[in-house]
Amino acid sequence: MASPHDDLEPAGYAELLTDLKARVRATQFRAARAANTEVLRLYWSIGHDILERQRTAGWGSKVVDRLASDLQREFPDQRGWSRRNLLYMRTFALTWPDAGFVQQPVAQLPWGHVTVLLSRLKTTDDRDWYAERSAVEGWSRGMLEYHIKLDLRRALGAAPTNFAGALDAADSELAQAMVKDPYVFEHLGLVRTRAEREVEQALMDRLQETMLELGRGMAFVGRQVRLTVPDDESDAVDEFFVDLLFFHVEQLRYVVVELKVGTFEPAHLGQLGTYVAIVDDQYRRHEIHAPTVGILLCTGRSGAVVRYSLASTNAPVAVADLQGLPDEARGALPSVAELQAVVADELEQRS
Repeated sequence: MASPHDDLEPAGYAELLTDLKARVRATQFRAARAANTEVLRLYWSIGHDILERQRTAGWGSKVVDRLASDLQREFPDQRGWSRRNLLYMRTFALTWPDAGFVQQPVAQLPWGHVTVLLSRLKTTDDRDWYAERSAVEGWSRGMLEYHIKLDLRRALGAAPTNFAGALDAADSELAQAMVKDPYVFEHLGLVRTRAEREVEQALMDRLQETMLELGRGMAFVGRQVRLTVPDDESDAVDEFFVDLLFFHVEQLRYVVVELKVGTFEPAHLGQLGTYVAIVDDQYRRHEIHAPTVGILLCTGRSGAVVRYSLASTNAPVAVADLQGLPDEARGALPSVAELQAVVADELEQRS
């Protein structure tokens, strides 16, 4: 018997199949999202009822214990009926007392994310902020906990910059929102292992985590990127090497990152400003890219000296503290040779 796939594909079939696949996936997503919202509605209603009876009938904690036991007995195949989870439901209803919470970002998050918001944060304002960021950026539960631990809300936009004077108003606000202070690279500790392959893999993992800490939207361009500038009076070529070069895929701009282990010095901004100018001239496509910016990460800085130095620099740059590096890890950043070896080894394994 001939298979229907043996026939010639009719005109328009490929386009219809592509459309159907997209519609099925969209429906699956909406169904999953609706199911999640219904679970949150249920948990909110349970928490609300517990609150009301505690207020009006004087229910105590023992009643919550009994509820947990009875619900677990009635629904033995379902998780979520522990005493701890019922208390989370109570706090959930207390934090968002209006059933209209389903219109807020928190309603887009899985229950595990909601419990992190309830247990790690103290104010509804903070909980709403992290809920929105998590929903928009698709954070995992672990990533949400990580950003809360590092106090991302307070850090974003806090780095001292000269963006307001070096960029136009709209672009300045975008660039300012991209930087933070401090940047915390806890993952850059020394790797204590005897296996060379594990050391190399840890270096790659370290690079990936560095990108996460630098923020959403950063695409890695290169490490120790070589910049060349011809000498106008001879055939000589001046060479410079950028520590890290990124491209921000949302703001469409190159971001030059320089690392200085030690106290901030005004000369650091002069060096960074030169790199920013070269990248802006040689890499940036002016018709579509936003102006290049630079971020100087150092392990110590004086506010007054930074302010004066920023005021005397035309290139758009930011200065931020580099924290989280223990003393024994100061020299643990991968060298160019180490990173090249990791990349070469990775490519060899994939070929």
